[in-house]
Amino acid sequence: MTIAQGILVVVGLLSGLVLIGALLWSIARPSKRIWPPNREHSVIPNTAWGLTLAVFGAVIGLGILDWKSASMTNALRWAVGPFLIATGNLIVWWGAFSIGLKATSGAKDELITSGLYRFSRHPQYLADMAILIGFGLLFASPWVWAIVIVGVAALALAPLAEEPWLNEQYGSKYRDYCAETRRYL
Repeated sequence: MTIAQGILVVVGLLSGLVLIGALLWSIARPSKRIWPPNREHSVIPNTAWGLTLAVFGAVIGLGILDWKSASMTNALRWAVGPFLIATGNLIVWWGAFSIGLKATSGAKDELITSGLYRFSRHPQYLADMAILIGFGLLFASPWVWAIVIVGVAALALAPLAEEPWLNEQYGSKYRDYCAETRRYL
């Protein structure tokens, strides 16, 4: 492993683990949660975005540097990987534009239950997971997979930290939505 690869592994894993820690704290202590932020004007959304981008950036950078160091079938790499990346990006951006940047950054806004949100309460997190898995398949690197696993774990925990807050903000409207729509798929 080169120094650059080592740095990317450390940055990716640490960023993902910090996200996991903050989310676990928020799940365990909702009254002192980190995510979603308690204040609208907080450094938390920018920090969360930065850590998330560090995970994605480490996956991409390391994937380029450690290209195909693991054996994987070409069909899986070149058909499934890019499909997950492209579809995930389409869904993430569609979801972000549907609910707006404010809500995507953890601030209260209008509760959206239509469009993608009819099928999943958290389509953006699902799509981000798909993108990471797609990169893992495309790059075929065991080091990339280590970061992908940590990143997917953080993304899977995020709804568990958000949902008590969403329930507080939107009350019965949110509870009715939860009764009709699954958390993930």
